[in-house]
Amino acid sequence: MAKIALIGASGNAGSRILKELSDRGHEVTAIARHPEKIATLRGVVAKTGDVFDGEALAALLRGHDAVISSVHFTASDPKTLIEAVRASGVPRYLVVGGAGSLEIAPGQRVVDLPDFPAAYKAEATKGAEFLDLLKHEKELDWTFLSPSAEFVPGDRTGKFRIGKDSLLSNEAGSRISFEDYAVALVDEIEKPQHSRQRFTVGY
Repeated sequence: MAKIALIGASGNAGSRILKELSDRGHEVTAIARHPEKIATLRGVVAKTGDVFDGEALAALLRGHDAVISSVHFTASDPKTLIEAVRASGVPRYLVVGGAGSLEIAPGQRVVDLPDFPAAYKAEATKGAEFLDLLKHEKELDWTFLSPSAEFVPGDRTGKFRIGKDSLLSNEAGSRISFEDYAVALVDEIEKPQHSRQRFTVGY
């Protein structure tokens, strides 16, 4: 059992990660702007947090074994988040990443494709910038987990593939459910395999 701080605990991915952590018996400080939206689960304490207030965030994170951030890149600042985790003294930092920075061919990222949806361009670009910042991070033991292209509600099957920097796909396309993504992320907390690395999960 570990003590985990989860930033963005009420969102699509965050709420599934929260349930997975709770189901596995971890103690979780669930942080969101609106803590009333956080599910009431075993071992979970809901707290109000502002991702732009680094000092207050660091105070909330202190004393945990790991921090997970599951927040939209366009609704946060990666430098503030990284600095808050550093200041908290928590050594392990896991980030719910995006698919845009994954490669479909050597040196060719998904976000750079000509038909990449304009509506997701800003989010994907900021996600790639977040990953670049982490790659230069000297203090934190970080992991950035990119989902597949379609990151959607679904079932918790526990059956998926793990990859590194290339987009995973099959005959049905490139997809992972929030529920199975949560399984992969919590697996990484319990048995770290990707220290200071990005990896990806898909069917």
